[in-house]
Amino acid sequence: MTTHTQTSNHPPTTKTPPRATARDWAGLAVLALALLLLAVDATVLDLAVPAISADLAPTTPQLLWIIDVYSFVLAGLLVMMGNLGDRIGRRRLLLIGAAGFGVASLLAAWAVSPEMLIGARVLQGVAGATLMPATLGLIRSMFLDPRQRTVAIAVWSAMAGGGAAAGPLLGGWLLEHFWWGSVFLVNLPVMLVLIALGPFLIPESRDPNPGRFDLPSAALSMLALVPVVYAVKETAAHGLSLTMALIAAVGVLAGVLFVRRQRTLANPMLDLKLFALPRFRTAVLTNLLSVFALAGVLFFGSQYLQLVLGQSPMQAGLLLLPGLAASVVASLAAAWLVQRVRPGVALGGGLTVAAVGSALFLWLSPDVATSTTPFILGFLLIGAGVGVALTVSADLVVGSAPAERAGAAAAVSETAYETGIALGVAILGSVVMAIFRNGLDLSNVPDDRIGAASESLGAATGFARELPQSVSNAFLTSVHEAFVSGMHFAALGTASILLIAAVLAFRAARA
Repeated sequence: MTTHTQTSNHPPTTKTPPRATARDWAGLAVLALALLLLAVDATVLDLAVPAISADLAPTTPQLLWIIDVYSFVLAGLLVMMGNLGDRIGRRRLLLIGAAGFGVASLLAAWAVSPEMLIGARVLQGVAGATLMPATLGLIRSMFLDPRQRTVAIAVWSAMAGGGAAAGPLLGGWLLEHFWWGSVFLVNLPVMLVLIALGPFLIPESRDPNPGRFDLPSAALSMLALVPVVYAVKETAAHGLSLTMALIAAVGVLAGVLFVRRQRTLANPMLDLKLFALPRFRTAVLTNLLSVFALAGVLFFGSQYLQLVLGQSPMQAGLLLLPGLAASVVASLAAAWLVQRVRPGVALGGGLTVAAVGSALFLWLSPDVATSTTPFILGFLLIGAGVGVALTVSADLVVGSAPAERAGAAAAVSETAYETGIALGVAILGSVVMAIFRNGLDLSNVPDDRIGAASESLGAATGFARELPQSVSNAFLTSVHEAFVSGMHFAALGTASILLIAAVLAFRAARA
């Protein structure tokens, strides 16, 4: 195989950065496939929730674990994996991750219990942690020209949206023709293409002077995130408890120790000096909050479409498509937009648009005739706003770091991204379900069946079919109205969070 000289390891002597070659752009397409693999997997699973509930009968906590354990395991490992890629080679880490993700997908497809599926999702998270920072880190080292890099990151972000857009349609078709496990098998062809073409089109890159890999920092980075996300999830689902407070305290303590250790190391795993830059701090925070909104809406939105409005998986995918397609278009348009306005202004504008979309969900009801249009329009605005926000924030994060630290900087951005997904599903999903349970009319439900009837939206819908016709309709109406009430509360909270993030972005632009 012909050796490709990595430009990032041989900085140009002139002030004008070298422009990317045709091979670099072809390599970008292969990198985008890696992100496509991850994005398709995320939204495909959202549509499969009702089918998984019916087949494996998971409890509500188990269902939430199935959805988001992947994201927060991935988030817990991203900083370590981004640092590892800088050392052993980002392309090597990418190809290892692709193979591992394919194996984990096979295990998930044929899971026979909630516990087995959760375990497979954990393995997907471990493999995904090698893919995410490697893709963005390689883009930073392949595209040294700032304008070309912005375009490349826009393509990268658009592929994330494109995968999310393809997920519901592909997943809807698979769920109508095959069993739910088939949604995981779509990863395999993409993984095979990535492994076959990656060595030829993607140049290897690494930090030429990485220093010593610090195992204590790696352990502390995981201990800082995972316990906190777990405590948030369990507290949102079951209320405050001393156990959860202690678990969260462990995470906070680990985070403090991690930060202190990074300040003393000559070659820190996470360069804290980057956070001294206002645009870097704002980009990371807005990245997290925008994905928080999108992930939560996708989680409860797909259940709403299928179990409240009565849409098939394919119909639900079609109703989600305009918003996901808007995310693709907006991601690409962001590369043009930031050439004409300040990045902070573009970021704040995108977040404001997404907040307006979230507010439109307040008009949703159990009536399909009056709710379809507000749902499509609201999700379209959320998709467009988040698409702009993700491209601009990722560009700001990656552009702030030197090329040799590209993997570590990318890991910060991806940690915010994946943490946002985990928290969006955990917090918004748990809030919706808490209000749902409190709003159910259980007066006609036997005492020994109340737990089963209120376990989840899918369980309540299935239980309604077992009741006599005289009380079934009234109970089902209560189920639908209670779930919609939870959605209204989550939508209001999401809109408020996005507006706060928009204010921070506009302030950063003025600074």
